[in-house]
Amino acid sequence: MADTAQMISDTGRFRWLEREHDDFPFYRGCPVTISTGGWVLVMVAVVIGFLVLTQGPRLVSGVPARFLIALLYSAIPLAALAIVAGRSWTALFRRLRGSDFLWMIAFAVLNLIVTLLVGMIMIRLVDTSANEAIANVASADATDRLLFFSQSAIQLVGEEVMSILPFLALLFWLTTAGMGRKWAIVVATLVVAVLFAAAHLPTYNWNVVQALMGVGVARIVLLLPYIMTKNLAVSAGAHILNDWMFFGVSILGAAAGTAA
Repeated sequence: MADTAQMISDTGRFRWLEREHDDFPFYRGCPVTISTGGWVLVMVAVVIGFLVLTQGPRLVSGVPARFLIALLYSAIPLAALAIVAGRSWTALFRRLRGSDFLWMIAFAVLNLIVTLLVGMIMIRLVDTSANEAIANVASADATDRLLFFSQSAIQLVGEEVMSILPFLALLFWLTTAGMGRKWAIVVATLVVAVLFAAAHLPTYNWNVVQALMGVGVARIVLLLPYIMTKNLAVSAGAHILNDWMFFGVSILGAAAGTAA
């Protein structure tokens, strides 16, 4: 894994969030420059990875296939990044600090709170659809739950790859076009949130409001640990803990309902 540090001025940095003298990889030549064509190749690979995730289960079945699909979801885009960035593709990841594990927990809890608050608002405004995956894990047996949790961890790493690579590509394109670093981060975050919400539309029965308010807002919160640490491992850890908490609450709720 590689650490990437760049000197950036305070005027271009979110001092309340970002670590001092640290910057994102790739978008301005550190550790390597990725051309526009290179970023296009990576974005195509992101789309292919997503199609493998969503369409693969229609073609193959079984536990090994499910795990392979989850792995390919992130492996395909990362392979494309390795093609255009060489060994520097590892700049997406950093050595984990002790504090990073605390930040994983903190952002997971923050997103849980934000999601619950947004959910309370949505229930008052629109008809919402249940997440079938969460409902299924609540009724599964212990073995299936263990497999689900394991597979979901791999898949959630893929969701971070699917989010952070477009974020970095947008950062490159926006700053190259002359946009300031802060505004480029804001715009890239919002665009990625909308794209991530759109990817989840089938999960929520094409409910646009629920996808944007629920998934989109959650994506913004879960991008914050990456913006802070520049480490995909931290945002992935926060995402996994967050979703596992939701799964756990669902299982406990189902158990309480059965007991009653």
